[in-house]
Amino acid sequence: MGGYFGAISHRDVGLDVFFGTDYHSHLGTRRGGMVVYGPETGFVREIHDIENTPFRTKFESALHEFKGHIGMGCISDTDPQPLLVRSHLGLYAICTVGIINNIDELIDTYFSDHGHQFMAQSSGKVNVSELVAALINMKENLVEGILYAQEMIKGSITILLMTPDGILAARDRLGRLPVLVGKHPDGSLCVSFESFAYHKLGYEDAYELGPREIVALTRNGYETVSPPGKEMKICGFLWTYYGYPNSNYEGVNVEVMRYRNGEIMARDEVAQGRLPKVDYVAGVPDSGVPHAIGFANRSGKPFARPFVKYTPTWPRSFTPANQEVRNQVAKMKQIPVSELIQGKKLLFVDDSIVRGTQLRETVDFLYESGAEEVHMRSACPPIMYSCKYLNFSRGNSDMELLARRVIQELEGDEGHKHLDEYSDSSTERGQCLLKSICEKFGFDSLGYQSLDGVLEAIGIDRDKVCTYCWNGKE
Repeated sequence: MGGYFGAISHRDVGLDVFFGTDYHSHLGTRRGGMVVYGPETGFVREIHDIENTPFRTKFESALHEFKGHIGMGCISDTDPQPLLVRSHLGLYAICTVGIINNIDELIDTYFSDHGHQFMAQSSGKVNVSELVAALINMKENLVEGILYAQEMIKGSITILLMTPDGILAARDRLGRLPVLVGKHPDGSLCVSFESFAYHKLGYEDAYELGPREIVALTRNGYETVSPPGKEMKICGFLWTYYGYPNSNYEGVNVEVMRYRNGEIMARDEVAQGRLPKVDYVAGVPDSGVPHAIGFANRSGKPFARPFVKYTPTWPRSFTPANQEVRNQVAKMKQIPVSELIQGKKLLFVDDSIVRGTQLRETVDFLYESGAEEVHMRSACPPIMYSCKYLNFSRGNSDMELLARRVIQELEGDEGHKHLDEYSDSSTERGQCLLKSICEKFGFDSLGYQSLDGVLEAIGIDRDKVCTYCWNGKE
């Protein structure tokens, strides 16, 4: 995924950009970057590797250098950014969040005959923000260039572009990710992925961009420079997993949606007579917890925390190169509360079941800690398709997804013609999928939230929510 934060003011915004960007650290684990502009210093930019060290620790010692009235930062799960670009449109900084699925096609079509060179990364791939900038530079002004880039791209791209005079914020063409504008009592403006990031800095909600909309922020205010489109497909997984608890998208709070989602799951299980007799309902930390609270409240089963993550030592995703060390780190994070596990029947709610790797470790850990029964619930339907628009559930093949692997084992290629049935637990194939995963992992029962349940919990027009990873519908 990735996150972004920008600010502009008559005062220095370096600290605002630093803290605002840091508050997006839950959205990416690879690169973090900041850029500010001041008349005396010009553009000041740094990009750091944050795979094993938090964003803030990389920039704290250099904060005195980030002085300016305008700036932006980016947390990225992919490429180093923000980039500085010099072209006939002037000198500007750019960062992007999203995926381009036709990179090779774009390069072959538009740049192969023009002597254009892209700096290859160590992987040999092209930096997405550099390619977006190249597309923008094909037009006579930045707004036309942004619209052109988004039209040419297959996938999804949200853009922040900063000049010495202001920031252009462009939400992706179908609004799969949010872009929000905040306003400070002193007149300062910011633009952000997460609303809570600017609330903590004293900004208040001012505006939420529509799909495809471009807004210009200057020291004197903000205005729409390209109107929103009519069609929206915001990512449903933002509420299920990615979003921070106190953020709001399209007027719907993340934490409230998760409570409601858990309540709907429990409501439906009770109505269908499927609720098992358990001692406690628990959430797989961290994002599974609010779904579990909702489930416990509606089911009448006590909520408990049979295990916790040890965050002082392992506060973020830590990925050593050695697989054996990675496995040990995963185990070190999980600290059991023996009194709530030994001899107990437990029902756990997780935000999702994607590849199943961590889930297997969690279940083994619970049984080793003395659990009598372990029942598992997923707060969303089976993930059947790798995301084509964001970095969630993105892999080399759909066969990396647990549900698809199990379907292949059950029916071979024929099974993939019946994914709708496998996603529906009321069908014979759906029941077969649940039984097979239970046997594979040793659950006493397994249940997935229905797509209708997730959409009910989100509560906005279902036609405006992207559900591609669940049902393959664009």
